[in-house]
Amino acid sequence: MLNSAIGRAGNGGEKDRSDCLITVELTTAGGVQFSLKSKVQTLFGNSIISLCEKVTDFFEIRHARITIEDKGALPFVLAARLEAAVKQVIPTNKEFLLEMLTENIYSSSRDKRRFSRLYLPGNTPSVMINAGLHKPNAIILDLEDAVAHDRKSEARVLVRNTLRGLDFMGAERMVRINQLPTGLDDLEFIIPHHVHVVLVPKCESAQHVHAVNDRIAAIQKKTDVYHPVWLMPIIESALGVVNVFEIASSKNVVAVAIGLEDYTTDLGVNRTTQGTESLFARCQLVNACKAAGVQPIDSVFSDIADLDALKQNVLQSKALGFEGMGCIHPRQIKVIHENFAPDPIEIERAKKIVLAYEQASERGLGVVSLGTKMIDAPIVKRAQQTLDLAIAMDKLSINWQENTNNFEAGNL
Repeated sequence: MLNSAIGRAGNGGEKDRSDCLITVELTTAGGVQFSLKSKVQTLFGNSIISLCEKVTDFFEIRHARITIEDKGALPFVLAARLEAAVKQVIPTNKEFLLEMLTENIYSSSRDKRRFSRLYLPGNTPSVMINAGLHKPNAIILDLEDAVAHDRKSEARVLVRNTLRGLDFMGAERMVRINQLPTGLDDLEFIIPHHVHVVLVPKCESAQHVHAVNDRIAAIQKKTDVYHPVWLMPIIESALGVVNVFEIASSKNVVAVAIGLEDYTTDLGVNRTTQGTESLFARCQLVNACKAAGVQPIDSVFSDIADLDALKQNVLQSKALGFEGMGCIHPRQIKVIHENFAPDPIEIERAKKIVLAYEQASERGLGVVSLGTKMIDAPIVKRAQQTLDLAIAMDKLSINWQENTNNFEAGNL
């Protein structure tokens, strides 16, 4: 039984790079006939056809005309596009899986630093290929807003293959699924393929998180592929803000993000650079996350050309207690990292606090002071966290104490 007379997947426009447009038309005789148009046909034409033959053999395609307009697509993209086109003309749940890159088999952790998360449209290979070179803390393959409604199915296949076939260069591997309940079906394409964090958009209650956790558990049981999968709900409505603590406290949640474009739309107000209209929601989210012991993550900054305004936005975000933010262009990553990181004044202050505490402890003093200010355990803990982060970001030598001589308590 045919789903459609002709299946088509991919992008073939003049500006579409690292992609291909594949058309599959089933026939009743003549075998499988390939027509390839590619700028690299002389060098790689045979290997392209060979891969496509493996895919059609796997799906038991016996007679078809298949047209391939190649724009430099890598094998994992070619295979994804052909599979998506095939599934438009025949009913099948089979998956053609290329080998998982060994470079992509690594784990994440609950407290991993997440200053930057680079959003990439899940159906656009050209922006995926070199994303890891920009050194974001995380790479997000987006199946939601960045993918047109009628391209969701092929994007799922491409995202699955990207998780297996693209080197993420150590970045945390994230996928933003679609709004529930559609997003639950997205999980079938990503959970068995070593995704680290699932972003749950438009999350409004803990029940949304529970539904995602339940589906993940069912998929892992079915596929017998087990590895930790963390969740990052995105709060994008007034109701989500009201329920943010119960969301942040849910199982497997490591961070909660806020999406200000949808949130301000829900309020019926415009989003401004000053952010007055969202200050309440952002403070609520930070407070809930700190109480639940997870990371609060700020919204993206949409003006990719104004890096000075981005810097001010990051500094405000940091001052409110956020521990990272999304980005939509690689040029934003450096600004985000530099301004979420401890600055020289913060580092010097933290050094003084830690040294004062250690010296007081060595002397058996029960009270620690620095200048005219008393230092208690939470202040020392925060100072040590600042120094640990500075060391991790190469802003401070791990042996900094060895280079500190004749310290005397001064003013903070």
